[in-house]
Amino acid sequence: MKRDFDDAGYVLVRGLLDQDDLSRVKAALEDSSVVMENSFGVGDGEGRHSRLCLWNHPGTDVTGMVASCEKVAGTCAELLGGEVYHYHTKLMMKEAFTGGKHVWHQDYGYWYKNGCLFPDMMTVFISVDPCKKTNGCLQILEGSQKCGRIEHLMVDGQTGADLERVKHLEKVLEHLYVEMEPGDALFFHCNLLHTSSANTSPDRRWAFLCAFNRRSNDPVLPHHHPAYTPLTIVPNDAIKTCTNITDMSGKDFMNPADDKTTVGKK
Repeated sequence: MKRDFDDAGYVLVRGLLDQDDLSRVKAALEDSSVVMENSFGVGDGEGRHSRLCLWNHPGTDVTGMVASCEKVAGTCAELLGGEVYHYHTKLMMKEAFTGGKHVWHQDYGYWYKNGCLFPDMMTVFISVDPCKKTNGCLQILEGSQKCGRIEHLMVDGQTGADLERVKHLEKVLEHLYVEMEPGDALFFHCNLLHTSSANTSPDRRWAFLCAFNRRSNDPVLPHHHPAYTPLTIVPNDAIKTCTNITDMSGKDFMNPADDKTTVGKK
C-alpha cells in the first residue's frame, strides 16, 4: 500500500466499511438535524450546487469513531510515515439532478495557504452512496502528486488548479474515473489532482471525507482548521460499539465565511 501510495498518489480499498459500519454512519448523517443546520451550498458557476458540512474535531459519535479508527487514521499514519492528527472531516452532498461539479484541484492548493509548510497531508474519501460516472464520481490524474503544488486561481467560480498546467498533465498522466460502492475508500495524497462532474442523474451521491495532517507539519498560521491536536486512535470495532449516534457536540462545525483559501486573487 505504501509503495502504491507513493507511486500513484492513492490507494483504493474496497469495503473499508462493512454493512454494519455503513448503516451506523448513514444513521448519524441522515438522522442528525445538526448536519443539515451546519451545511452550506457550494456553487459550480453553472447554476448547480452541492452541499457541504465540515467539522474540525472528530467528536465522540460514530462518525468520530470512523475518523479515529485504526483502519482510517492508523493507515494514514503509516502512509504518511508519522503520527497524524485530524485536520477535518466533511460530508459532501451531491443531490440528484442538482449536484454541482468540482473543478480540477489539489487539496494542498488550499492547505498550503493555511500555513502547512509540507505536503504531509492526505484525505480518505469514503463513499456513502454508489459513486458512478453518471452521478459525478471522483476523477483523478494518477501520479500527479509527483508534480508538486500547482498554482491555484479562480476557475469557473471556484478555486482550482491552473487549467493550462492541468491540460498538459492530462496528456502524460492516466485520467481515471474512481467508481466506488458504498463503504469503499480512496486514500489519496494532498497533491493528487482530482475533479468531479455534476450529478445529472436521479441518484444521490454523498461522500464522507476525513483529512489528516502529520504532527511534524503543524501549521505556522492560525486558520479555520486545527493546529496539532493529539488524536487517540481507537480499535476498528469502535464504529460498531459506539452508542453515540447523533450527539455531535464538540465537533466545531465550520462557518464558510471563515475559509479564506477559496477566495480568488485580487
